[in-house]
Amino acid sequence: MTDITSLQNPKIKEASSLRDRRDRNMTGLFLIEGYRELKRAVDAGWKIETCFYCPEFFLGENEKALIDRVGGASYSCAPQVFEKLSYRDRPDGMIAIAKQVHHGLQDLHLKKTPFLLIAERIEKPGNLGTILRSADAAGVDAVIVCDPTTDIYNPNVVRASVGTLFTLPVIEATSQETALFLKEKGISIVAATPHAELEFTQADFKVPLAIAMGTEQYGLTETWMKGAGVWVRIPMFGVADSLNVASATTLLLYEVVRQRRNPLL
Repeated sequence: MTDITSLQNPKIKEASSLRDRRDRNMTGLFLIEGYRELKRAVDAGWKIETCFYCPEFFLGENEKALIDRVGGASYSCAPQVFEKLSYRDRPDGMIAIAKQVHHGLQDLHLKKTPFLLIAERIEKPGNLGTILRSADAAGVDAVIVCDPTTDIYNPNVVRASVGTLFTLPVIEATSQETALFLKEKGISIVAATPHAELEFTQADFKVPLAIAMGTEQYGLTETWMKGAGVWVRIPMFGVADSLNVASATTLLLYEVVRQRRNPLL
C-alpha cells in the first residue's frame, strides 16, 4: 500500500523545505537522495529521521534491504509525489531526512604525517561535493571547510560527493583559526595559485601537509597566501588561465599520492 499519495502531505512539504538553507539551519536537518548516498550514510552510522521511497523508480534489487536498515520512519510515495520531492532529473527512488553533524578543529585526529585539504569559501555546491569525493579517493585525512559560502549539507554537495560526505572527516572552521592550528601543529601550508612560479609537481608533498584551495573566482584570501610556506601552480597551455577548482584540487591531491607512494621522487 502506498503511504503518501497527495502532494499536499505535510511530511512532503517538510522534506521539500529542506532544499532551502534557512530551513536546514533552523531544523538542523538535511536531505539525502540516492541509493548510494543513503547506503553510505547508514553504513557510517548517521542518524536517519525519515525515509521516503518509490519502488517505481528503483534501479536494482537492494533498495528494500536498505529501507529495512534505515531505522527511522519509512513512507512509500506515489510516483508523482516522489518526483515533486526529488531534486534529481532521474530519481532512483530513495530520499531521506537526516540530522546534521558538525565537527570543529578540536575533533581532528592527526596522523604522524598529516594530509589535509583546506577548502576556503567554495561557492558552488557541486564543486564542494566533487572536492569531497576526490579527497576521499586520494585518502585525505580530513577536509577543513573554511568560511563556507555554501553549507556542506546543501543537497547538491551531498549529491556531488556521492555520499563521501558521510565517510570522510569534514571540519568546519574559520580561516584564521585553521591557519593558527596548522602553525601550532607544524603542518606546512601549500597555497594553490596561478601566480606561483613553482609547478605543483616540483614541490615536496611528503611532509606534514595542508593544501589550500580557494574560491572559483578570486582564489585564496590573504590569510592563506601570506600564511603558506609554498605557492604552487598548475601549468596552463591554452587560453584558460586556470582550471575548475574541483579539477585543480584533484590534480594536487593525486600528486601527494604519487610522491608518498614513491618516496625517492
